[in-house]
Amino acid sequence: MEARTPSVETRDYIIDSGAETLNWCMQCGLCTGSCPWRLVHGEFNVRKVLRLAQLGLEGFESEEQLFACTTCNMCPLRCPRQVKIIENQRAMRSMIVASGTVPASYRPVLGNEHSQGNPWAGERSKRFEWAKDLDVPRFSEGTEYFLFICCTSNYDVRSQRIARSIVEILKKANVDFGIIGEEESCCGESVRKIGDEELFQKLAQGNISLYKNKGVKKIITTSPHSLYTLKKEYPELGGEFEVQHHTEIIANLIQEGKITLSKEIDKKITYHDPCYLGRHNDIYDAPRQILGALPGVEFVELERSRQFSLCCGGGGGRIWAETKPEQAFAYVRVKEVADTGAEVLATACPYCIVMLEDACKGLGKEETLKVMDISELVNASL
Repeated sequence: MEARTPSVETRDYIIDSGAETLNWCMQCGLCTGSCPWRLVHGEFNVRKVLRLAQLGLEGFESEEQLFACTTCNMCPLRCPRQVKIIENQRAMRSMIVASGTVPASYRPVLGNEHSQGNPWAGERSKRFEWAKDLDVPRFSEGTEYFLFICCTSNYDVRSQRIARSIVEILKKANVDFGIIGEEESCCGESVRKIGDEELFQKLAQGNISLYKNKGVKKIITTSPHSLYTLKKEYPELGGEFEVQHHTEIIANLIQEGKITLSKEIDKKITYHDPCYLGRHNDIYDAPRQILGALPGVEFVELERSRQFSLCCGGGGGRIWAETKPEQAFAYVRVKEVADTGAEVLATACPYCIVMLEDACKGLGKEETLKVMDISELVNASL
């Protein structure tokens, strides 16, 4: 790109986009020191991006800079000045995308969202093909829970098994739930993180209108990313719903005795905290309560756990980006898991499943380490 000049308009746009804490940044560097990119010697430097924003510059030098952030939320939690770092970067990305400069990795994703209402290029009419043989109830007014299956679990073959497990658990527990169907669109989570704010607004407002017309009041999500968007971003647009992640629901079902875990798993298991379940939504205990209730399990905690969990690398739209194996956080994570001797790596996010399974294959550990969603383990024990 050509040399840029400082722009008051650029800086004002960033501040107007909800990142009014920009000037609080004192360039201490703790954000960069906390970033998982430092573990793989990546080019991304969040401190540099924030400084460019302070100067009124675009911040886009290459995809390895502005669009490298996985929005893992580690740096905002550790920032001594509570700078809204992710909001700043999102505003900067929005400017770039609005100008028509979309990184090549994300062009098909945004195009698919426009044409099919999902990032995976799946036909809208086939959104729930995975559920044809499950007799999944349809949501109607008066149904207690609307089950929001994320796009990944609707179209990705591996992730569909997560959706099936959750449905089977809810049915066995006689939970009053239903899906809406082909009328649904993507929640828009990745779209907003990539920077297409206009498309996010369109998707979100369409969903909110649909949910209200259907009488939705309570929502169960299969993905922590959807949880964050429906719970924390939809209210900005008038979408006030009670939203819970499936691990919260399952933990309650176990505690209330509505499901009984009887079949022994007999495995050494560890747990990977997804960024959007943990650092973004502060849900750490429910997954561990579930794992603790599984008979026969030997549980081992990872050194980087809870708020210090290592990002899998799939957030912020990065699940669709090309990342060199030597710079993939998931490879680092799988090596850490292997050092514990665990046979199963449990997690609770479709993105984490994709990234961690790819890393297992890349490291040749797919035979010795199995990556599973917590719901799959629960379903296996029922």
